Amino acid sequence: MRVLLLNGSTRKDGCTYLALSEAAKALNAEGVETEIVQMGGGPVRDCIGCNGCAGKGQCVFGDDMVNEVIAKAKEADGFVFGSPVCYAHPSGQILSLLDRVFYAGVEGFLHKPAAVVVTARRAGTTASLDVLNKYLLNAEMPIVSSTYWNMVFGPAPELVKQDKEGLQTMRNLGRNMAWLLGCIEAGRQQGRTPPQAEREHWTNFNR
Repeated sequence: MRVLLLNGSTRKDGCTYLALSEAAKALNAEGVETEIVQMGGGPVRDCIGCNGCAGKGQCVFGDDMVNEVIAKAKEADGFVFGSPVCYAHPSGQILSLLDRVFYAGVEGFLHKPAAVVVTARRAGTTASLDVLNKYLLNAEMPIVSSTYWNMVFGPAPELVKQDKEGLQTMRNLGRNMAWLLGCIEAGRQQGRTPPQAEREHWTNFNR
């Protein structure tokens, strides 16, 4: 089993990386392979709604990391998406990436368990969790919980290390993710497959 952890921060070894690493260690201890993908400081295009990705499984723009993430998603069994809080919402970079990744490559995410992790100096964490969780809800993904909301506090990694409950929450998240992955695999071995969603209705509110 393999979990992909996406760091939506421009800082490679910052607070979000520390939180994701704590969850990854717990996953590794349960025998789950992990990979942390760092977005870094490179530009990421917004989705322009061109629908050029339809039927292709990838975005028409190949000059950033979006298609790389889509390819990795197809091979992953679960996901953790991490972001710092910027002006009380997730980083613009991760939102641009997830808009395109889920629009063009949603098949790589369907019915796979996932979680969202956010880091902040002080406020905006619950609003950011709400925004990012909506990607998971729209892709029929089981959302993995922990013993508190998935957040850590601190403006710098050395201060995040003082947030003992926050790091505990990350470890419990990793263990819960490993448990759910095991349950899904056990069900698959017993012939349990994901349900087929109805998709024939598409209602616009103005008609």
